[in-house]
Amino acid sequence: MSLSPQAFLRLDRVSRYQSAPHKFWQKPVPAVPIFHDLSLSLTRFARVGLVGASGCGKSTLLKTLLALEVPDEGAVYCDGIPVRPGSVRALRWYRRRVQYIPQDPAGSLAPNQRVADLLSEPLKHLCHEKPQPTRLREALEQVELSPALLDRKAGELSGGQAQRVALARALIVKPDYLLADEPVSGLDLPLREQIKTLLLQVTEENRMGLLMVSHDISMLAGLCDRMLVMENGRIIEDRPTMNVLNAPRQPHTRQLLHAVPVLTGLR
Repeated sequence: MSLSPQAFLRLDRVSRYQSAPHKFWQKPVPAVPIFHDLSLSLTRFARVGLVGASGCGKSTLLKTLLALEVPDEGAVYCDGIPVRPGSVRALRWYRRRVQYIPQDPAGSLAPNQRVADLLSEPLKHLCHEKPQPTRLREALEQVELSPALLDRKAGELSGGQAQRVALARALIVKPDYLLADEPVSGLDLPLREQIKTLLLQVTEENRMGLLMVSHDISMLAGLCDRMLVMENGRIIEDRPTMNVLNAPRQPHTRQLLHAVPVLTGLR
């Protein structure tokens, strides 16, 4: 795959391996590749969906992009600058530009912390800013939550509210790109559609890119312009979303489509 010089995030021939467990007296088993020699370019303003079955390697790919795990081979770049796992200080520039939306917001938000404190932390640690009440209120309003929730503890939030607070926390530092790890998997269908619509809205308003990881291909329809389909550590489809949905080329893509009774939000 050719790598565009305009890429904002880039994986350059990255490999990740998983060592097979063995007893100390046994001969080591060769490491199994999670993915091998994988290259991927993500342009700054694009909304990209990454879909695949559990165990295909998409979560490992996301952790590699987040600089949470070190590639065994190859390199990760952000705007042409190498990104490597390191200290909080060393990665501060990267965390300001690329923010993460977790799969389980309720588990990622400290239950006894007030929403105001949760929103203030990124401003203090990444931007060295003293949080202003106006900034905190605006952050909640951007994700369609009442500022009255600022004094609420995270453990008192509903699942939908927690997901919106997690999104507001990511947006408050005004990043260039969002990496979302199945952010709607724990929500019921109406709430999933609401969060999907909200993600489309905030990425357009803030002129930011998005990589949305999902095992549910329907959640990418109407949100992502480009779709990547992953199987056994390989990207087997990389085309405009509607082309993939209307004319899947790979049997695995057709299986993912057949697993969804009705696709909603197609554009």
